[in-house]
Amino acid sequence: MGSREWGGAEARSYYRNNQQSTVNSQQSTMKALILSGGKGTRLRPLTYTGAKQLVPVANKPILWYGIEEVVSAGITDIGIVISPETGGEVQAKTGSGERFGANITYILQDFPAGLAHAVQVARPFLENSPFVMYLGDNLIQQGDLSYFLKQFIQQQQDALILLRPVANPSAFGVAKVDEIGRVLQLIEKPKIPPSNLALVGVYFFSPVIHDAIACIQPSARGELEITDAIQCLIDHQKQVEACQLEGWWLDTGKKDDLLEANRLILDSYLTTSVAGEVDAQTQVIGRVQIGSMSKVINCTIRGPVIIGSNCHLENCFIGPYSSIADNATLIDTDLEHSVVLDGAKIVGIHQRIIDSVIGQRAQLTVAPRRPKALRFLIGDDCQIELV
Repeated sequence: MGSREWGGAEARSYYRNNQQSTVNSQQSTMKALILSGGKGTRLRPLTYTGAKQLVPVANKPILWYGIEEVVSAGITDIGIVISPETGGEVQAKTGSGERFGANITYILQDFPAGLAHAVQVARPFLENSPFVMYLGDNLIQQGDLSYFLKQFIQQQQDALILLRPVANPSAFGVAKVDEIGRVLQLIEKPKIPPSNLALVGVYFFSPVIHDAIACIQPSARGELEITDAIQCLIDHQKQVEACQLEGWWLDTGKKDDLLEANRLILDSYLTTSVAGEVDAQTQVIGRVQIGSMSKVINCTIRGPVIIGSNCHLENCFIGPYSSIADNATLIDTDLEHSVVLDGAKIVGIHQRIIDSVIGQRAQLTVAPRRPKALRFLIGDDCQIELV
């Protein structure tokens, strides 16, 4: 058989196959570090009794979306940084990682001293592996992580940061980049932002980040800032690149952000499934999920809506973009664009409830006794609007 010239389509195919083989090999050595500490002050009072990363969006803890995204990108060795206050709850709820097809290691951060400090604490887990760091109260559009991971590996970068234009850059870490995407400067929550490009809570790092963290000092707020560590890489001519995130991104630290995340998840991913009992007088319109052992009597449910297991709904209107967790009871209630947590009870409220988050085991009822009046037991940091 005569020899053939090496080139053209055959060479390109060989290159692509080898390149994909390299990506797959390096993906298997990648680790993930998911941060699930912090006090969740912006979501109080919900977070007085639990971790902010376990607050549900579409009836699933926020933290789990990050784990699933990491696993879908091919990374199954995951470290979760936890705090002393809520770490036990996170560990009990999330488990060993078996349900996600992952192996989870829990890493205790004794006090919240910054994102770079969390990486320091996690060094025994991370060893000398490249890793993705994912803030556990962030949500990004599904599938985006795989795309950026592939770029990070193929280009052998020291750090890859994701950016997104925002209206209020002073509330975030902000990047200044040149016209070809190289990062020139990072500033944490600047009073005068150099751009409107906020750092999304997802970062890719090679092991050199540990050397950079060792070189920085605590910031004015007493924390080791990951932005300072990345700036150290930039100053030492390391390969630090930035990509703009085109899909959606939400930091779910506030009530309105949580509701928006709930809307996006329901809009994007909810499928119809009715496992509970629905009587003949009930109208179910659009995409609706109803969990097992739930009873729905004489209601109108207009999707997208998700209702958990063992719920009781009677004489209700449940409007779009509502999530009702397990064991909830709603009677004579109109609800729309809201999140109701596990075990909550809402009875006889004759005004429509909208744009609301109702906490676990909360009770919202109308007292029958006279004189008619509003009677409250309201905890710290609650927000109530009466119209």
